[in-house]
This record gives sequence, structure tokens and C-alpha cells, in this order.
Amino acid sequence: MSAIAGTPKKNMMLFSGRAHPELAEHVAKELDVTVTPQSAYSFANGEIFCRFEESVRGSDAFVIQAHSAPINDAIMEQLIMVDALKRGSAKRITAVMPFWGYARQDKKHRGREPISARLVADMFKTAGADRILTLDLHTSQIQGFFDGPVDHLFALPVLAQHIKSTRPTDNFAVVSPDSGRVRLAERWAETLGGTPLAFIHKTRDPLKPNEAVANRVVGEIEGRCCVVIDDMIDTGGTVAKAVEVLLKEGASDVIVAATHGVLSGPATERLANCGASEVIFTDSLPIPAEKRFDSMTVLPIAPLLAEAIHQVFEDGSVTSLFDGNA
Repeated sequence: MSAIAGTPKKNMMLFSGRAHPELAEHVAKELDVTVTPQSAYSFANGEIFCRFEESVRGSDAFVIQAHSAPINDAIMEQLIMVDALKRGSAKRITAVMPFWGYARQDKKHRGREPISARLVADMFKTAGADRILTLDLHTSQIQGFFDGPVDHLFALPVLAQHIKSTRPTDNFAVVSPDSGRVRLAERWAETLGGTPLAFIHKTRDPLKPNEAVANRVVGEIEGRCCVVIDDMIDTGGTVAKAVEVLLKEGASDVIVAATHGVLSGPATERLANCGASEVIFTDSLPIPAEKRFDSMTVLPIAPLLAEAIHQVFEDGSVTSLFDGNA
């Protein structure tokens, strides 16, 4: 006999970085598995170390890490975990990053600038990741930065279902905070039942990050409940100004819905006092108690991530989770 026959088997293992362990635990609960125990700590000079307490040989490994502040530590920790899995002979490694760090740096605005979103993709490929699973990228083109499969999930069904269930009779208008989100706004409008579209015409100085000026509303929003949609909210300045403009132009109410609550600096104060009746996020990034306020709603994203992980593990279709529109 010149060969040994073996029974093919698959073994899913779930791993979590330290940035948002609650999300990983919720995903594990949805999948009916446990997060693989590990030793992870930082040395006095900031170097990160990790070691898994169980064998990972031959496993289908999923490494969940939220790229939250301090973002460089979070990314580096996930890279180190991927490297440890590669050297531990994991069969396939999927980097699960609900929020892709540096996603806003996806192109050059001027000469001598980096494309940092591509750099992040290159680092994960070099570390040993076979595929990436992510949620609501800043721009879809980032999928092409990684030389391998990228499963791009959308939080729209989760966010829209919450709005429809809590405000079933409202006369909606979907508002994009800028012209770059119009295509996403079209999908939102279709999901909410063919509502009118509008967008905020704004200007931004490339020399002043996190600053934009909302000039005027393009579209008919008077007397309607406006749903302002975006992929992320960082300092909250753009959204707060958009809400102000919409109410001034005659909107009856404003709801803000975004996937990733980065919430840096004055974001919490701005959003709490901007005039929106509700501000909705998913828990793709950790939102601590001190950054929450009465009108904020945080929706769980773990069921969606778990189903996508299950489809990847079973070699199924992630696109089927979005009716073929992913």
C-alpha cells in the first residue's frame, strides 16, 4: 500500500483579541462554541505577546478583533495572533475584523500620501491570513486590496429592521451625509419601502481631518422623518451639522444610523445634543458606558457575524445572507 487513507474532518476554532472580547463571546454563543483560551499580555515597552493554550493544528481558525482605540495595538495584536496560528499549523486562517482599521485612507488625495488601508491588507496577507471577513467597509474597493477572499457583510438589514419595527408608520426620507453614500442610501430606501432620497452637500478641507461643512440639502425632506445613514461616526461633527441642517429645512424628525461607533473626542456630547431623536449603532466596536446617552441604541451584530462564519466554515454562501445582493 503506497498511501494512507484518512477521513476528512473540519474543526472550527474561534479566537479573540483583547480589544472587544464581549463581541467574540456573543459570536461564540451564537455558534455554540467556546473562545479558545490564550495567554496574551503586553510587556512594559508595549510589545504584545500571545500563546494559545490548545493545539490549533489543522483547524479552521477565525480570529476576531475590533480595531478600536488604541487602533495600532489592536491591529498589531491581531497580526501576532494570525502569525501564531500560521506557525501552529492552522489549516485556514480567517481574520474577522468587523471594522477595518485605516479604511478611510483608501486612496491618495494628494501626492506623497500613503494608502494605509492597502498596507493593512498587505500586513495580514504576510502574517498568514487566508481570508478576511469584515463589515461595512468605508469603500467597497478595499476588498480588492487583499490578495485572497474577502467576505464583506452589511449591517443595513439589522439597522433597517430596528427602525421599521420601532417606527412602522413614519413618513421616511433616507439622507446620505454626502454624495459618496448615495448608492448605499438607495439600498436603504429600497429596504424601507421605496422612500425618497436626499443628500447633504458638504465641503471638506483635506488639510483639516474630521472637519466638514454641511451646506444644504439636495432632495425633498420637508415634513418627513429623515434617516441619516453612514458607515462610521468618529468625532460626530459632520452628522451633528447634517441633523441641524435637516431640521432647519423642515424635517419632522431625524434618526441617525451608522454601523461603527468610533466616537472619538467630543462625539458623545455632539450626538447627544444634535437634535436627533435616536442615534443607532451596532456593537462592531466597543462603546463603553461613559460614551452612551439616553437616545443611543446599540444593536447586536454577533448573530450576523456568527452566521457568516458558519457559512465560511461550511463552504456555503455568504452572499445568500443578503438575498444575493452582497
